[in-house]
Amino acid sequence: MSSPVTVPVALAQINATVGDLPGNVRLIADAARAAHARGARLVLAPELALTGYPPEDLLLRPAFMSACDDALKALAADLATCDGLHVVVGHPTRWEHAADVRSKSLSLPQRFNSASVLAGGKVLATYHKRELPNYQVFDERRYFASGRDAGHGPVVFEVEGLKFGLLICEDAWFEEPAQAACEAGAQVLCVLNASPFHVDKHGEREARMSRRAASLGVPVLYAHLVGGQDEVVFDGASFAVDAQGVVQARAASFEPDLLALSVTAGGAVHGVVQAIPEPEAQVWSALVLGVRDYLGKNGFPGAIIGLSGGVDSALVLAIAVDALGADKVRTVMMPSPYTADISWLDARDMAERLGVRYDEIGITPMFDAFKGALASQFAGLAEDTTEENIQARVRGTLLMALSNKTGDIVLTTGNKSEMATGYCTLYGDMAGGFAVIKDVAKSLVYRLCEWKNRQPTVRADGSIGPVIPERIITRPPSAELRPDQKDQDSLPAYEVLDAILSGYMEDDRSIEDLVAAGFARADVERVTRLIKINEYKRRQAPIGIRITHRAFGRDWRYPITSKFRA
Repeated sequence: MSSPVTVPVALAQINATVGDLPGNVRLIADAARAAHARGARLVLAPELALTGYPPEDLLLRPAFMSACDDALKALAADLATCDGLHVVVGHPTRWEHAADVRSKSLSLPQRFNSASVLAGGKVLATYHKRELPNYQVFDERRYFASGRDAGHGPVVFEVEGLKFGLLICEDAWFEEPAQAACEAGAQVLCVLNASPFHVDKHGEREARMSRRAASLGVPVLYAHLVGGQDEVVFDGASFAVDAQGVVQARAASFEPDLLALSVTAGGAVHGVVQAIPEPEAQVWSALVLGVRDYLGKNGFPGAIIGLSGGVDSALVLAIAVDALGADKVRTVMMPSPYTADISWLDARDMAERLGVRYDEIGITPMFDAFKGALASQFAGLAEDTTEENIQARVRGTLLMALSNKTGDIVLTTGNKSEMATGYCTLYGDMAGGFAVIKDVAKSLVYRLCEWKNRQPTVRADGSIGPVIPERIITRPPSAELRPDQKDQDSLPAYEVLDAILSGYMEDDRSIEDLVAAGFARADVERVTRLIKINEYKRRQAPIGIRITHRAFGRDWRYPITSKFRA
């Protein structure tokens, strides 16, 4: 009895850069040639790998679409020498009949989110995505028409006697596209993906693909993107499940990889299964990758951080050093009249542990100058948050001056709890180019610091130990903008605030739902009011890395002017 047909496959988990068509072509071609040299006969690249994801309004430019067409042809020609190899690549295509009556009547976009099969220097077939997500960070109906609406059917192709069907990301989350591919003869489903990270998203993907494979009785191969693109991060962890829905191969998380596996006509899959990191490690890796790619892909030579001796700036510093190296990170301590001695002592200690440049610029003379200039205007008025904000704005001005002079980007240090409630100063601590922990709630800030200190880390002096001084983690948080100030003077306890924030902002629970869940009405109404009235601040904040299923960014689009209060 002959053994079933077995096809060697590779999932090319690449870190594409949006708009870098020649660079992305090289990444795909290099991965394909490496896989071919190891015996692969089919290579799958991720969704829109040719352009990077998401290309957003670049897709509306005819010149960009023409360049994509040329890049696809160049990639096919480049791989012509890989005898017997099929490569599937994601890319956008123009709808050739977009001006016909059907297109006008449906008011459809003139583009498809597509995947093409390349072999022998040619484009053998092209599939057009059918299910277009329009939720969270996704906005695909702005750019693409559905292959279903345009009358395009499934694409099935053969490699060494085994038939593979194509799907693109969201298609595999619905029954109809996968069912149609199997009805067209597919024995294996190939899914090209660009699925933005949030904590434990990999579990959702694998569970859904496992159900899809088991319901249809065919393996599913899931090729995923990796890397940071503005505020979103792609975590990799490409995988394959067999016909019973069991994960039999998984790539590394948060780094490029070329996952080799084999799939048989009987539905078996063989490969290596990499472990999934624990939740804190996932978040840490996402933040590190987001910082590294934002600076690297945009050409910033390094980063500047205002180091306060507090937990937020300590966390941002540790992330930045992991992402960039100590030689590309500079810290500046800017004490005011209200800065405690332990703040600058702890800040200096941490900078020494990590081996980063550390400078101190006292802001008292500048603060006094501002107050003097405004004395006649403020005569008879008590000091309040105005004077607090002046201190923050002096610091923001100094950091931005250093950024302008050096070309380094300022990394802001505000967390999600602060951004939600407006516990931050426009043009002050919000001044900067990239908000590293913008989607990290304060309670998670502490967990990440504790997690980092548990990891064996080589410090600047060669010793191994924690990089964040313990006192930074254990002391009560304070902005230190007035005598004896504590965060909890004006905010609920962070564990309460963060739970309300999660329920209201991330899960769309109402005020009454939260009160019924046991939260004090006064706390719920206070926090939700702060969320609403501070939208104008968040609109002016730098973008930051998304690590939850709902961040203040692409998937939070609330009006600044609104009277709705439920």
